[in-house]
Amino acid sequence: MTTTTTAAATLPSARGPLSESVLGTLLREQPRADLGFDALVAADPLGDDVQLALHLCYELHYQGLPGVSADWEWDPELLRLRGALEARFLAALRENVPGGEDVAAELDALLVEPVDAEGVSHFLRDHGDWTQVKEYFVHRSVYHHKEADPHAWVIPRLRGRAKAALVAVEFDEFGGGRAELMHARLYTDLLRAAGLPDGYLELIDHAPAAMLAVVNMMSLFGLHRSLRGALCGHFAAAEITTGPSAHRMDQALRRLGAPEACRFFYTEHIEADAVHEQVMRHDVLGDLLAQEPELAADVVFGIQATEFLEGRFGAHVLESWRAGKSSLLVPLA
Repeated sequence: MTTTTTAAATLPSARGPLSESVLGTLLREQPRADLGFDALVAADPLGDDVQLALHLCYELHYQGLPGVSADWEWDPELLRLRGALEARFLAALRENVPGGEDVAAELDALLVEPVDAEGVSHFLRDHGDWTQVKEYFVHRSVYHHKEADPHAWVIPRLRGRAKAALVAVEFDEFGGGRAELMHARLYTDLLRAAGLPDGYLELIDHAPAAMLAVVNMMSLFGLHRSLRGALCGHFAAAEITTGPSAHRMDQALRRLGAPEACRFFYTEHIEADAVHEQVMRHDVLGDLLAQEPELAADVVFGIQATEFLEGRFGAHVLESWRAGKSSLLVPLA
């Protein structure tokens, strides 16, 4: 069996019986007698064990896992477990959002920020210290190391103007053809400038389930054609909300005298995502729904699921910081 390698030196540590079973199976390369299906019944679908197990399964479709054969990607029993994990995760997402079919109303709501809004980027702008900023960098590394990759899965599932417009947004995300400007590369530069490990998923043991769930949602939506509308809804929501958040992060970093490479990642997003917002809303979603109006409920679901998980992640981080604790699963040394 062939093996793949990544910049991360080791596999993440298990967080319960499900992730332990997946890790053990991947490393032993022996018959899959028990992949932990019994443990799934009582497991929290948004908890650490389920989310890490799901993340491990998904990572086989990206850059792979260190020391793990690439042949596991399409192993039938592992895919069966992934399907069971996905079913629990998807059900939990649907249970926590109101649903609906009014795409325009959902997008309009994202553009209106309450005067008393208090998210993570607001906190860091106004109160955060360098230690908290570094924690935030660690959380988001799980996301930004594969920025734009999950969205690429939807390209062959779109047609016409929707496909062309989404590819144009992705082209920018991937640096406009310049490797040094790929957003994932810029985040690697940010981590290095902040004095943090910059290897691919090297910091995953520090990231709690609330962050893993955000990334797993993108993989879930991207890898299933039936959820193409949800992926486009998520992508639009991300582009609409990233610009203002990036602006607040740049303000925080300027206040703290952060290295230029840290600031550049965010300033790059401020202008680009303002353009992407319009492209996603009018060219991608507009054309997609003109072709397939029955996907409106899926688009709304993608927007709402994004807001739910991002809100859940933000609440976890702020609650920890206000209690004087680290927001990471494993605090930085």
